[in-house]
Amino acid sequence: MKTVILAGGMGTRLAEETGTKPKPMVEIGGKPILWHIMKLYSHFGHSEFYIALGYRGEIIKSYFLDYYALSGNVTIDMRRGGAVWHENDCEDWTVHCFDTGIETLTGSRIKRLQTHLAGGTFLATYGDGVSNVDIASLLSFHRKVGKIATVTAVRPPARFGGLVVEDDLVTDFTEKPDTGEGWINGGFMVFEPEVFDLLRWNGSSLETDGLEALSRENQLAAYKHEGFWQCMDNLRELKMLEELCRRDETPWMVWKNPNTSQKAA
Repeated sequence: MKTVILAGGMGTRLAEETGTKPKPMVEIGGKPILWHIMKLYSHFGHSEFYIALGYRGEIIKSYFLDYYALSGNVTIDMRRGGAVWHENDCEDWTVHCFDTGIETLTGSRIKRLQTHLAGGTFLATYGDGVSNVDIASLLSFHRKVGKIATVTAVRPPARFGGLVVEDDLVTDFTEKPDTGEGWINGGFMVFEPEVFDLLRWNGSSLETDGLEALSRENQLAAYKHEGFWQCMDNLRELKMLEELCRRDETPWMVWKNPNTSQKAA
């Protein structure tokens, strides 16, 4: 199944790191957060990615162009200019990098990928958050409820706008989650092709024009995730994730746990 990662934002609240690179390329534990997100999906058998590029998208392209060459061991024939790779343990990923515009809103970024995604159900998430969400269970839930879209609902700090969830459906959005259930959209979404009917080539927000519109039509389900979730929206959160890596307390790295299912739903 195809997975979209929204990786085009400027990350202005993390300006210390994003002056020369897009936020998804900011590293935690020596790897870009984008890599961590992709490792989660591929762990569950989803290894074809569509990266929606924007700000400094060439950095992401260069990273994946060089990824194979810089993985594993290599013998370089300096005289003849040849190279032979040995024991390369590079991930079995197919990565499509598409420029979707510098100023493009999230919904329009997905809309601009429609011709590549319209054939069936697809996955999508943001390029700045990690979690140990079970992607197989998420997909199973989405198919069971039979709605156009499913978001992964998580419980983070109260500075985010919230979701009101009733009987596994998103019925409203709130500005103050501490007055409601405290659920927010944590990304890790599932969409049916009908979502494209709500989005435009320009000026569409996935959150307002897509998710909120679907919630009003009772077509947005919420998969409640009580496990680990953390976005990297500012320097404090980056340092927290880095500290977790330093202490080797990384619950989002489910690929390190042999007891976690790798079966694609």
